[in-house]
Amino acid sequence: MQLGSKSIGLVLSGGGIRGMAHIGVIKAMQEFGLEAKVVSGSSIGALVGALYAADKPVVDMLKFFKETPLFKYNYFAVAKPGLINSESYIASFKKYFPEDSFEALNRELHVVATNLQKGEEIFIDKGELIKPLLASAALPPVFSPVEYMGELYADGGIMNNFPLEPVLSRVEYVIGSNVSVVSKLEKKHLNNSFQLTGRVTGLMIYAINRQKINNCNLVLESKELEHIGILDRRGIEKAYAIGYEAAVKKFEAVFSE
Repeated sequence: MQLGSKSIGLVLSGGGIRGMAHIGVIKAMQEFGLEAKVVSGSSIGALVGALYAADKPVVDMLKFFKETPLFKYNYFAVAKPGLINSESYIASFKKYFPEDSFEALNRELHVVATNLQKGEEIFIDKGELIKPLLASAALPPVFSPVEYMGELYADGGIMNNFPLEPVLSRVEYVIGSNVSVVSKLEKKHLNNSFQLTGRVTGLMIYAINRQKINNCNLVLESKELEHIGILDRRGIEKAYAIGYEAAVKKFEAVFSE
């Protein structure tokens, strides 16, 4: 199948470190000459989407996540809910987004975050960039909520982990990269409360977003990602490689017909 001149949209799910697979997908897209006109992301997908929308090279995308520490002593929150103060990352983000503006990006980007006070999701695509990115990726209870436009926001994945909505009406072909995957687990992987909670949360997210994922023209998912911890920085390169290899295989099957 050939896309010809069809406009492409890219949807990037949340999923912590597993989201490095999104970068692998983008690398494969570049090798196959596929370029997204519109990008939508939630949580880690929002961060990767912003780097892609800013036309950062893949090597710099990976560098961003390797250099931005998830746990750093002087980032711990004081008098705020959450273990880590999300807004302490602003300086790190400004190195990659010096203009701090959606309008400065080279592609249309939509970021979803959760308004904790109103209990609703919000899509952001204009104005300042860094705070919405931090809000979209502020996973409770690890990261503190981010104050934006006078209200508190947290992880977009709480209410919308696969933000297809802004892309669907704007493009002719949608590629979805979902890293919040569900595979069969052995009993030994459900031995404690932490594992059980993670599994239940993963199943809920998977079920809620399944129909939207299926509405994409092409979906990229890798079951192997479930064995990478969502906050395990040691999994960066592995998740990237899994995403890249799966995307190349899928693109060869679909676009070489």
